[in-house]
Amino acid sequence: MYNYRKQTSEQQTETLRQRRISSLPLHEPPHFRLAKGWFLITAATYEHKRYFHTEEERAWLLGELRKELQIVKVPISSWVILPNHYHLLVQCHPLSVISRPLRKVHARTARELNRRAGLTGRKIWHLFSDRQIRNERHYYTTLNYIHYNPTKHDYAKKPADWACSSVHWYEKHFGIEWLRDLWRTYPIRDYGKGWDWLSK
Repeated sequence: MYNYRKQTSEQQTETLRQRRISSLPLHEPPHFRLAKGWFLITAATYEHKRYFHTEEERAWLLGELRKELQIVKVPISSWVILPNHYHLLVQCHPLSVISRPLRKVHARTARELNRRAGLTGRKIWHLFSDRQIRNERHYYTTLNYIHYNPTKHDYAKKPADWACSSVHWYEKHFGIEWLRDLWRTYPIRDYGKGWDWLSK
């Protein structure tokens, strides 16, 4: 269990500094009365082709996203990177601050993937969408949706089997029972149906 409250004020300051540097989730679940705005960001490759086949490639994409979003001070609360799309739960105000960083990541990764394949001009990314988080229930249902996504798309038998996901961070800092309780309290049911173009 994460022991933030047991730390000295100096340790707490350093912990928060490290979280900001690494674009890691907050030290505790968000307080919506203080939040500026949370958004689910979804981006997919063109024609849903799979370009991020390996754990190393998916970690590379996550690193690029973290680097750009850190520059504009947009924290990522949860994430999952799949072979042909990704989901991020981010806090930003206004939402427009996220457009340029995502375009830069998409352009840079597209160039690199094409370079590796000996191609030029091949379209890699299609578009990205955003959905504003309305309340606490919506936030935690979205968090569960992100973590369940590899299972939903048949990439893994259970969320913990997928490496490039924030589920491991939450398990380490809050515990497996916390995650299980979150799943029972905020089930995803048909979350994503009708608006997530990657839904089955």
